[in-house]
Amino acid sequence: MNNVVRLAMVDPKDQSRSSIKNLLLGIDTVWLEAECARYEFFTDIVTQTQPDIALISLDSDPQSGLMVVAEVHRESPECQILVVSSSQEGTVILQAMRNGAKEFLSAPLNLDDFMAALDRIENVGGGKDGKVKGTNVMSIIGASGGVGCTSLGINLGCALASSDLNSVAIIDLDLSLGDADVWLDIIPDYTIQDVAENVNRLDYSMLKRSLTQHASGVFLLPRPVHMDEAAPMNAEELQRVIALLKATFTHLLIDLSKSFSPLDMASLQVSDQILLVTQLDLPCLRNVVRISQFLEDQELGDKLKIIVNRVGLGDSQISLSKALDTIGREVFWQIPNEFSPVIESRNNGVPLITEFPKAKITKAIQQLATKIDASIQSDASANGDDKKKGGLFSFLK
Repeated sequence: MNNVVRLAMVDPKDQSRSSIKNLLLGIDTVWLEAECARYEFFTDIVTQTQPDIALISLDSDPQSGLMVVAEVHRESPECQILVVSSSQEGTVILQAMRNGAKEFLSAPLNLDDFMAALDRIENVGGGKDGKVKGTNVMSIIGASGGVGCTSLGINLGCALASSDLNSVAIIDLDLSLGDADVWLDIIPDYTIQDVAENVNRLDYSMLKRSLTQHASGVFLLPRPVHMDEAAPMNAEELQRVIALLKATFTHLLIDLSKSFSPLDMASLQVSDQILLVTQLDLPCLRNVVRISQFLEDQELGDKLKIIVNRVGLGDSQISLSKALDTIGREVFWQIPNEFSPVIESRNNGVPLITEFPKAKITKAIQQLATKIDASIQSDASANGDDKKKGGLFSFLK
């Protein structure tokens, strides 16, 4: 499973609850939204937090637990229910299924059984249309300084956010010189520094409040206000933040620094797509080759997509055909050079889609947004076709 699943659990037994919690915390694709020690409170917790999965342990009091299964199913029908019990009595299993459980697993819960159950549960993270809600994580890197990474990231994010089906967040990971907030003309109340200081107690609601929403619909987590020698968080903490954002947004764009720092590498590792922005000049193209080889060595080459920016900048540019011979890769998309709209958009802090909706560069970025979504959905469909589906009662085999 590639998507982050938000899960709430209830188990009145401290020891088994702690064991299940430790198992869940070791799974990158699962976010433990809430844990509860009382059956009578759990339905309200599910109603308030709206997790994708409710995990209910029956061993403390099977009858009370089965009642909670029915209550959660009735009050939150879109939440998928997973039951855990040391009992394998047919009557208990049948009643759990009749009450609304999707899976019945043996206690103590083990990792393989749990992951297999997640793969079998249909519509995890989905809405009323029954479609799985995916999250496209994109890291944006430049072949050189000043090639337009932030401009592309901001305007691509705004183009994606223009659809009612999308929710978009941008992380400015250029911790020293990032200026994503300038492009959106916002003064944020919180930055990535504030998130870092609270990362050990970070939850879904706290992180959402730490983001600043722009009028376009895009949410931004900007770089720290003050420069510092040390990064505000480590790679593991950043990946935790990304995992939580994946539980909330359909698209996550990360504007990286040019240093390939541990934080940059952590972002690249968890990205679905890596957008490498270049211009058609020799220094940039040489760096495209170097970066491509580096990503291949890190087994990330299949995520790489080349974006050529400022096409038509002048006669000094290398031709696209010659550039293709140099880099040995196809170009995923081209962005035309329109200097005046971009500069005016940046200086006014207004995205191109709002300031210059009919400009060629705006149309190109909107088409790029469409192509990116199409490519990631195609990859997801291909992966889905390769998976074998298990039956609802496969745990009895």
